[in-house]
Amino acid sequence: MLFIAIDDLRPELGCYGSPMVKSPHLDALAARGLRFDRAYCQEAICSPSRASLLTGTRPDTNGLTHNYIDFADVDQSLTTLPGHFADNGYETVFCGKIFHRNEHSPESWTRHPARRLLDLPQPKHYALPENQRLREENFKAMFEKYGEAAKRGLGSGPAYECADVPDHTYVDGYNTELAMVTLQQMATDSREKPIFLAMGYKLPHLNWNAPKKYWDLYDRDTIEPAPRPEGPEGGAAMGLHASFELRTRAGIPKHGPIDADLARTLLHAYYASVSYVDALIGKLLAKVDELGLRENTIVVVWGDHGWHLGEMGIWGKATNYEIATRVPLILSAPGMGAGGESTEVLVELLDLYPTLCELAGLPQPAHLEGRSLAPLLDDPSAEGKGFALSQFPNPALREWAANPLSAEMRETFFGPLIEEVEGRIIEQQGDRWDRDLFENHLTGYALRTNDHRLVLWKDHRDAASEPLFVELFDHRSDPGETLNVSGQHPDAVAELTTKLNDLLKD
Repeated sequence: MLFIAIDDLRPELGCYGSPMVKSPHLDALAARGLRFDRAYCQEAICSPSRASLLTGTRPDTNGLTHNYIDFADVDQSLTTLPGHFADNGYETVFCGKIFHRNEHSPESWTRHPARRLLDLPQPKHYALPENQRLREENFKAMFEKYGEAAKRGLGSGPAYECADVPDHTYVDGYNTELAMVTLQQMATDSREKPIFLAMGYKLPHLNWNAPKKYWDLYDRDTIEPAPRPEGPEGGAAMGLHASFELRTRAGIPKHGPIDADLARTLLHAYYASVSYVDALIGKLLAKVDELGLRENTIVVVWGDHGWHLGEMGIWGKATNYEIATRVPLILSAPGMGAGGESTEVLVELLDLYPTLCELAGLPQPAHLEGRSLAPLLDDPSAEGKGFALSQFPNPALREWAANPLSAEMRETFFGPLIEEVEGRIIEQQGDRWDRDLFENHLTGYALRTNDHRLVLWKDHRDAASEPLFVELFDHRSDPGETLNVSGQHPDAVAELTTKLNDLLKD
């Protein structure tokens, strides 16, 4: 099993129809596997999304709804995906980012990566000394002012870097080399046990630091910023945030729009980062081929959530909209009948746990809330469950890690942005405004069906409560989710609300 996670990658790949991104290795994998065109995460932020996939449960079930909840506080009866494979005789190991933090769930892994076999220097955050120095200075200033709170991203270096360096200079290149020597070692000394190798790529998560040769794949002058930088007409005032995650980076405006020139540079950086990761995955797959393992190996590639690249006027993940919740998912398995095909069936990332169990011939734990996708590998038009459910706590009044706003964050340059967004919510909500509710308990629940996206903004403490706001988007005529049509279609709202509420009760 080769289990590849990619951080902050939206379906911005050649095989998904991107007119810009060069991703030949993932395109080649899609050409022999099944590409899922409508796959969705359960929460568009790192830790909750990964915890959901790796436990096979929804965020409200496992309790991990923001990045600063420790995985040890999750229900420990929920055996993780790699832990389940380990319990059933697999050698399990990870390189890079699989859980949100590497110390999460150590019992899921039966061995450590083969670091002693890798004779390479440890990677730094930046290759260029001036950028590393700027990062250190910014963190020092924030720590002196805010102490431990600065660890939550209140200081950073530049948002991107283009340096003429080898692939292994940055952490993803280093970890790919580590994965390859680890796989070599496991293939040699673990022939009696099947292998579960998890490889987690940090890019294209900020910061977008990639070797120059990947930047050189793109002509900056041909890159166009997002065509519609406005939020949905009639949409929820709390549905969008102020791009906090990007704005904390050095060189990024702390308020106001991102102008076209900077947007073009940021897109260039994102695309270069994706091509870098694609090349590294190509190297890893070539190692699998070299060892003669490909024909007996299940390969799955997934992104943990999408990312707004200026759409709706924001940069980042952390919304309930299509652009943040839709993810790339490619699955290749021995003997599959639908190699090289794609499917429009709606699927969720938590469906991967039962899928990989079925493909590997393992029993499925009773706690799983997903549904196996294995039938689609032979028949991409097979009947699916017909929905995908995502959620996110009030993006406008949360830090980008989905945790409640800290006093320190309100004191920084984010303060005016927060007040501006808060003002829009108060204006829209009127007498329903309650600070404790909106900051700590309001969650948007998004139901994606074949034709619609319904978002109900509710008090998560009471699943049966009436929503404070409703959004409905008709994907038949409005795939960009530019217009909230909930007022024009009360029957559709009623039907989908019943469906969503039933799912929340289960």
